[in-house]
Amino acid sequence: MDALSCLSLLNRSSYDDCKKAADWLRNRTKQRPRVAIICGSGLGGLADLIDDKTIFPYEDIPGFPTSTVAGHAGQLVFGTLQGQACVCMQGRFHFYEGYSMQDVTYPVRIFFLLGVEILIVTNAAGGLNGSYKVGDIMVIKDHINLPGFSGQNPLVGKNDERFGVRFPCTSDAYDRNLRSLAIQTAHAEKCGSIVQEGVYCMVVGPTFETIAECNLLKKLGADAVGMSTVPEVVVARHCGLRVLGLSLITNKAVTDYDSNEKTNHEEVLATTCLRAQDLQRLVRHIVMKI
Repeated sequence: MDALSCLSLLNRSSYDDCKKAADWLRNRTKQRPRVAIICGSGLGGLADLIDDKTIFPYEDIPGFPTSTVAGHAGQLVFGTLQGQACVCMQGRFHFYEGYSMQDVTYPVRIFFLLGVEILIVTNAAGGLNGSYKVGDIMVIKDHINLPGFSGQNPLVGKNDERFGVRFPCTSDAYDRNLRSLAIQTAHAEKCGSIVQEGVYCMVVGPTFETIAECNLLKKLGADAVGMSTVPEVVVARHCGLRVLGLSLITNKAVTDYDSNEKTNHEEVLATTCLRAQDLQRLVRHIVMKI
């Protein structure tokens, strides 16, 4: 990548660039979303629940990256869900695809400029907690930002106060009231037995974790591990959005050297197909009660 391309990536998160994209979208849809939903691997079916859709392929939106991973359709869907004005990101961007942290989080700043107040992030994750089962849904109560430990934080660089303060607090990254609402809704919808609450750890990927890495993450207090979500949450909180995070446990992390199990992306997508309807039902009823 040449120097000009690198500079372009770094500038993508500027206020003017984000406003240009937000204005472009605002001029092409009458929807004024209050809730934004980011769909993880294989979970794009959430967008199918939206009524009165207006769909924008990512490549048509000024400055938008394009999703390159299987299970990510690559389009922004505006409409209503249970009567609530929503925008759904059907496919996200990942650092391991070669995008910068600013690219990965570009849509979140656009959501903020569109007037979004609540961000719901979903992902497919590997279960580290021994009590978790494949197919469980974890309400994220906190995260461990491993890339951030090495300087890969989307807020690195000059701060623009129009988005948020220089040093945002993240001890409240995942809204307590939204977490409680999610758990209450799960029990009301008779799926409380598959809902957990725990800590999500982000690693860069695209390799799945080694046995030693999984055991280390467990000792750090992580209940599930994945390759997304945290940068989006950091920027959402920087912008003052309330956040609800939901992880679908698609596989059990391998922590035993005698195991013959091997994690793969096909397994992840297969599990999402089996449990996607439960997650969609949960999100639908959460949005209805917000």
